[in-house]
Amino acid sequence: MTQPATAPDPATAPAPNVGTPLRVVLVDDQALVRTGFRMILAADGIEVAAEAADGEEALSAVRRTRPDVVLMDVRMPVMDGLEATRRLLGGGEHPDTKVIILTTYDLDQYVYAALTAGASGFLLKDVTPEHLVASVRLVRSGDALLAPAITRRLIERFARRDEERAAVHRDLSELTPRELEVLRLLATGLSNAELADRLTLSATTVKTHVARILSKLGLRDRVQAVVLAYETGLVSPGAPGAAT
Repeated sequence: MTQPATAPDPATAPAPNVGTPLRVVLVDDQALVRTGFRMILAADGIEVAAEAADGEEALSAVRRTRPDVVLMDVRMPVMDGLEATRRLLGGGEHPDTKVIILTTYDLDQYVYAALTAGASGFLLKDVTPEHLVASVRLVRSGDALLAPAITRRLIERFARRDEERAAVHRDLSELTPRELEVLRLLATGLSNAELADRLTLSATTVKTHVARILSKLGLRDRVQAVVLAYETGLVSPGAPGAAT
């Protein structure tokens, strides 16, 4: 998998909200990495509200600064990024804060665990400056950073379908038949435009269905919806129509 597949096209990234500065907390145990990312973000008008060298410092920084996005490293002393992400997103204290996981390794098993903990996506640390900025803006706008096809590959490699794991998820019976159909197709990698074409619906109607699915199941974004679809068996890796 190449880096452009995990980051959005800068040309299509959402424009910043006028009059509302985008605020980020940088979390990495390497000072040089934080410095480099801070310079890239600042050059594009993104405010770095705080920096942290481990997960424990990150939690304190987020409570203090209430950022829009946290760029979170995985492997750190004291508390790793996975545990920090769980604590940050699990208690409902910061519903508007999004987490992007930073990793050195493509398809790191920790990335999958972070996504199930509520992270909105991941970036490799060798991401280009343009893609870093575009990714932060994309996640701040409420979208997930990973394409469904990338998420599916993570799931296929690392998900374990067992009763204990499945038991933690919401009951899909809350969804209407149409919503189940939308979720199934969404998990195979279709975009909203492709969903609209497949189901002969308007783009607005598809967006409404997706929003209702996320609301009913208590999910943060499309990434978690795709994870849920595979882990509950609604879609199976390698099944006809599954994303590749």
